[in-house]
Amino acid sequence: MSFTMAPLLVHSVHVPAGARSALRAALATSPENRRALLTSAARVLYAEAGLDCADARELVGLADDDSACG
Repeated sequence: MSFTMAPLLVHSVHVPAGARSALRAALATSPENRRALLTSAARVLYAEAGLDCADARELVGLADDDSACG
């Protein structure tokens, strides 16, 4: 498992609501469903928070997934 800031991002008012919601769901779901929710959170961070796609992926723990934002 990779390092993730997801548990902290869930509580930040500076993180878009859609990303926080996806992160909460990802933290509460089974490992089989987690990647899709983390990908959704990365996409919201990329689109709404103005983060670089690679940075958004890294923050949610998907640094190895090149397709997270595209």
